[in-house]
Amino acid sequence: MKTNRLAEARLLFALGGPIMIAQLAYAAMGFVDTLMAGQVGAQDLAAVALGSSLWLPLFLALQGILMATTPLVAHQVGADQTRASVHTLHQGSWIALALGALAWLLLNNCAPVLQLMQVEPALAAKTNDYLKAIAWGFPAILLYQVIRSYSEGFGQTRPIMKIAVLGLLCNIPLNYVLIYGKLGLPAMGGVGCGWATALVMWIMLACGTLYLKRSTLFQPLSPFGRLRRPDPAALWPFLKLGIPIGSALLMESSMFSVIALLLASQGETAIASHQITLSFTGMTFMVPLSISMAITIRVGQLLGRNDRAGARFAAFTGLQLTLLCALCSSSLMLGLPEFIAGWYTSEAQLIELAAGLLGIAALFQFSDAIQVACAGALRGYKDTFVPLTLVFVAYWVIGLPTGYLLGLTDLLRPAMGPAGFWIALVIGLSAGAILLLCRLLIITRRSPPLPASA
Repeated sequence: MKTNRLAEARLLFALGGPIMIAQLAYAAMGFVDTLMAGQVGAQDLAAVALGSSLWLPLFLALQGILMATTPLVAHQVGADQTRASVHTLHQGSWIALALGALAWLLLNNCAPVLQLMQVEPALAAKTNDYLKAIAWGFPAILLYQVIRSYSEGFGQTRPIMKIAVLGLLCNIPLNYVLIYGKLGLPAMGGVGCGWATALVMWIMLACGTLYLKRSTLFQPLSPFGRLRRPDPAALWPFLKLGIPIGSALLMESSMFSVIALLLASQGETAIASHQITLSFTGMTFMVPLSISMAITIRVGQLLGRNDRAGARFAAFTGLQLTLLCALCSSSLMLGLPEFIAGWYTSEAQLIELAAGLLGIAALFQFSDAIQVACAGALRGYKDTFVPLTLVFVAYWVIGLPTGYLLGLTDLLRPAMGPAGFWIALVIGLSAGAILLLCRLLIITRRSPPLPASA
C-alpha cells in the first residue's frame, strides 16, 4: 500500500505543481498592479483596490461555472472518449461568451454601486474607468478558462503554467507603459492597470488557442475544426455542474469581503492586521488548492475508466497530501508569526496584532486542507450541489454570524475585534471540513473496497 500511495502522491504532485505555479503567477499579477498603481498616488491605488473588490468576486463566480469543463472532460478522457470532449469544449465556449457579455455589461454599469457605497466622486470616476477598461478583457479570460480547464481535464497542466507565467511577464511592461505613459501614450495611472490586465487576458487567450492548435495531443481532435452549435442537451448538464462551483467560490470570497466591511469601524490597525493575515494565508492556501484541482482531474479520469476503487484511493491520498501541507504552513505560522508579520509592516503594534491572528489562522490550516481536498474530490465525482449547500451552512450560517457575535458584540464575551472573526473562521471551516468529509465518505462508499494490492 505504501508504494502505491507514494506513486499516487507523486502523480498528484506532478499534476498539482504546475497548477500551483500558475495560481501564484495570477496572484503576483494582482500584487504588481497594486505596487505599480501605488507609485502614482493614493487615489490610483484606492481605485485599483476598490475596483478589484468588485470585479474579482464576479470573475471567481463566472470562472467557477466554467471549471465544470475539467471533470466533464476528465471523465471523457478516462472513458477513452476524447473526440466527445471537443463537444464539451465548444459548449463551454458558448457559455463563456454569454458570461463574458454579461460581465462586460455589469462592469460598464457600476456607477450606481459606487454611488450606493458613498465613494467620493473623484475616486468613483477613476474606479469606474478602471472597471470599464478591465471589462474588455472578460470575454477573453472566460474563453481562456474553458481552454485551461479543457487542457487540465486531459492532465496537461504544464502548458497552463507557462501561459500564466507569460501573462505575468507581459503584465509588468504593459503596466509600465500604460500607467506611466511611455512610448508616446498618455499616462493613465490606475486606469492603465485595467487596460494592461485586459490586454494580458487577450494574450493568454491567444496563447491558449495556439497551444490547442499546435499541440500533438490535441491536433488529431481538431478542436477548432468545426464549431458545434449550442446544444441544450449538453448545456444544461454543464450549468448544473458549474453553477454550484461558481456559487461556492463567490460565497467564500464574499465572506472575507463582508468581514473586512464589518471591521471597518474597528480602525485602521484592526483592518490592516486582518489584511496581513488574509494575504499570507491566501498565499499558503495556493498549495492545498492546487492539490485539490489535481484531485479533481485524477478522480474524474479514474471514474471515466469506471475505476471507482482507484478514484477513492486517489481522493484520500490527495487528502493526506493536503494535511501534510497544512502541517508545514501551520508550523510556520505558529513558529514565526512576528517574522511573517514583519514582512508587511514595521509598526510594533500592528505586528503584535497580526502575529496573534496568524496564531489563530494556524489552527484552521488543517480544516481548510480537509475541506478543499474533499471539495476537489467531489467535483471529480460531479457532485457539486450538495457541497454548495454544506459550504453555505458552514460559512454563512455558522462562521460569519459567530464572527459577528465574537468580534463586535459582548453577548458571549467582551468584543474581540479581528480575533473574534478569525476564531469564527476556525469554527466555520472546521464545520465545513466535517460536513464535506462526511459527504465524500458517503459518495465513495458506493465504490467497491480497495484491492488488496493497494
